[in-house]
Amino acid sequence: MEGEIMFTGIIEEMGKILRIERAGTSAKIQIQAKKVLEGTKVGDSIAVNGVCLTVTALGSRDFTADVMPETLSRSSLGQLKCGGSANLERAMAADGRFGGHIVSGHIDGTGAIEKITREGNAVRYLIAASPDILRGVVEKGSIAIDGISLTVTTVQTEHFEVSVIPHTLSQTTLAQKKQGAIVNLENDVIGKYVERLLLFDEGKVTGKCPAESGLTKEFLLRAGF
Repeated sequence: MEGEIMFTGIIEEMGKILRIERAGTSAKIQIQAKKVLEGTKVGDSIAVNGVCLTVTALGSRDFTADVMPETLSRSSLGQLKCGGSANLERAMAADGRFGGHIVSGHIDGTGAIEKITREGNAVRYLIAASPDILRGVVEKGSIAIDGISLTVTTVQTEHFEVSVIPHTLSQTTLAQKKQGAIVNLENDVIGKYVERLLLFDEGKVTGKCPAESGLTKEFLLRAGF
């Protein structure tokens, strides 16, 4: 995918999985949709459950995308079934409104729903994740779960929690998820860039360092990061 492709985590619609063709470790997925087809052409990008895929074929009521082995192994797309649903979002247009947070469509891994709790009109989801993902999760910060931009309410050593409002539940596949379900997770991309800059500063990343800048660990700490 081109580096400038960006999503916002605001799901446009739920698509229906019409067909899954597996060939070895790869697959083709055909998805019924309506809204995300508007203005879309072959070669465009659509996030499917938070995974950026390239449209390879278009019909009047559906689109097809290839899923590579790396994508299948690092995401929950391999668990999709015909007749099931998926969250869909087109790449953000240059003149589009920014409603969620910066989402690249390149997930960091998967998590498992440990617990689902109703709280008034909202639903809380406790999600177990690996240390590599949890180190980038910040309380009151943003995370994309199956492509949905959500705010983290709490973070602990082995899991984190989000609270989901009724509108989001009605417009996404999250309401269909049960305890134990696997979900795609993408950390806030800004946090990942900051972490890499800090690792360069501490000499923990190999390779040629970029030219020096005023962005240091001390500066970020003073700024409240």
